[in-house]
Amino acid sequence: MIVRIMGEGQVKLADSHFTELNKLDDELLAEMEAGDEEGFRRSLGELLDAVRRLGEPLPEDSLEPSELILPAPDASLDEVREMLTDDGLIPG
Repeated sequence: MIVRIMGEGQVKLADSHFTELNKLDDELLAEMEAGDEEGFRRSLGELLDAVRRLGEPLPEDSLEPSELILPAPDASLDEVREMLTDDGLIPG
């Protein structure tokens, strides 16, 4: 799956990593619902770090269709809320 982190670029992630990413997404969603700004910042950072660590970066000049778009690391809680689906940021 091709994942775009807004403001950074794209990475290719194997489907096998989505169990770990969904756990981090669930934590992020819970902190957002609680209005926990500090927890939200921490969880968003952990989620994006995991995508960077587990994914293979695509060349900067590559523009593949992204199947998943994640917020920039400095996105506000309100900006991320606008990106949410019923499943959070990551489907499943």
